[in-house]
Amino acid sequence: MTIKQCLQRAVEKDPNAIALKYKREGEWQTTTYRGLLERSWHVSEMLVKLGIKSGDRVAIYRENSPEWFEIYHGIVGIGAIAVPVDAKLREQEVRHIFHDCGVSVVFCSARLAEVLAGLNGQVPDIRTMVVLDCNPKTLVTCEKIAHTTYELLWEEVSAVAMSAERAYDRLAPEEDSPASFIYTSGTTGRQKGAILSHRNFMANVEGIQKAIYFTSADNFLLILPLHHSFAFTTSVLLPVSECCQVTLVESLKTIKSNMVETSPTALLAVPLLLEKMLARIMNGINESRPAKLMFRFGLGKVIGKKVKEGLGGKVRLIVSGGAPISPNTLNGWMKLGFNIVEGYGITETAPVLSVNPVGLPRVGTVGLPLENVEIKIHKPNSEGVGEIIARGENVMQGYYNNPEETGKVLIDGWYHTGDLGRFDEKGYLVISGRKKSLIVNREGKNIYPEEVERQVLESRYVLECLAIGYREPNETGERVGLIVVPDQDVFDAKEVREGKRLSEKQVEQLVRDDLRQQLAELSDYKRPRKIEIRFDEFEKTTTQKIKRYLYAINTNVS
Repeated sequence: MTIKQCLQRAVEKDPNAIALKYKREGEWQTTTYRGLLERSWHVSEMLVKLGIKSGDRVAIYRENSPEWFEIYHGIVGIGAIAVPVDAKLREQEVRHIFHDCGVSVVFCSARLAEVLAGLNGQVPDIRTMVVLDCNPKTLVTCEKIAHTTYELLWEEVSAVAMSAERAYDRLAPEEDSPASFIYTSGTTGRQKGAILSHRNFMANVEGIQKAIYFTSADNFLLILPLHHSFAFTTSVLLPVSECCQVTLVESLKTIKSNMVETSPTALLAVPLLLEKMLARIMNGINESRPAKLMFRFGLGKVIGKKVKEGLGGKVRLIVSGGAPISPNTLNGWMKLGFNIVEGYGITETAPVLSVNPVGLPRVGTVGLPLENVEIKIHKPNSEGVGEIIARGENVMQGYYNNPEETGKVLIDGWYHTGDLGRFDEKGYLVISGRKKSLIVNREGKNIYPEEVERQVLESRYVLECLAIGYREPNETGERVGLIVVPDQDVFDAKEVREGKRLSEKQVEQLVRDDLRQQLAELSDYKRPRKIEIRFDEFEKTTTQKIKRYLYAINTNVS
């Protein structure tokens, strides 16, 4: 099945079902599945008018919006290839993506025209920039680039789009046609474009459906940016396959109020967001003596009913993905009575590979492989830990225009993830860390940075940290180094409570003293030999993964 056929099937099943819910000018509005299809017809017609053919690359450079959905379906519906681009990327990163895959047309927000203005003449393949949201406020910015507007093109093609001669009905992709080039998040360096076909995506949707039960009554809350593969597959494709509703939050600041107004049933999020939501909930519980006592004595689910009401009253499932989540966060939500499960995936596998079963989760694991995915541990060591490799119809065709990198990860039909892991006694997958991040000391012992980091984050004084291998001059093997960012909010609260200011030196000393206690839980060879304190947060991708390659231990400082 293609993505186009999936949307058409949804329309045939229930054309009046609500596909999208979103706020415009302070009012909630909806688009039905029939409406989404008709709007996709218009986008397809625009593209044909602009000279786009099957296999041409079309970029979506825009924040989450209802138009994002129709633009995507309009692109892939005629066999063109969608290139979702992170709206927060810098100019040089956007230029690399556009140049790397030869983008022909760009759909972009007026707000982002400033970035595109810097690309003038530098990406010769771009024929047209189609700008959305042009209005008197954004006119000056829009005029910096040669463009046409979405609204103008819409009017020009509307009559043909709604006729029997529409391009959407004349053109169609094959199952193995590329649907998207999704560029990796860049935590380890330059971005690469994963070629993902209609078959790849729909196979992943099928696997997720068999692992987690969804119905047309479900309402997915969309928080994550749609350029990210986890958000895309679970919020653009999965809901269509079941005729579900997707509700778009206005912003990260309005999540709670939007949930109250729209009553979502499924929340898909990255760990950082779930940690922050839980922290706010727990702060409220701790401020109430009765609630605090109830939670302490195992009555968290009673309190959880009120918490659920404050989140719209219908949340039945929370799925964490995109990065590892702390067991404390999972247990915290579970104690409040929420069904929360952690999954695992990679952009290159469309993306989900495994997920914990609802009702039978094992905290500390990323669950069981999807039914249509094979996972093996490649070259396991004595502890059963080796590289996680996967095979299935969800695995990408390769990296666009990059056979060398493709050859490194696709070997004999298996995708080599670069992650290290093992299966536990119940067959659940346990992630140990990244192969590239692995620290090997002079005795040949393997040290997983993630294990060190988890222990460090037990400190109430630490906001975030990186465990990194480093070498001393004339030594073989690596030592463990640690870079720590103190939690300024904790120290601010401490200053208010104690009525005195803390110097940077005092903050550093408190952090180091507490770390000494936390790190005592680790074996001696795993303990950091150098600890650096920095007061600026690490640079991250838009899914809040730290860009590890930007940081190193300073060996010139004792």
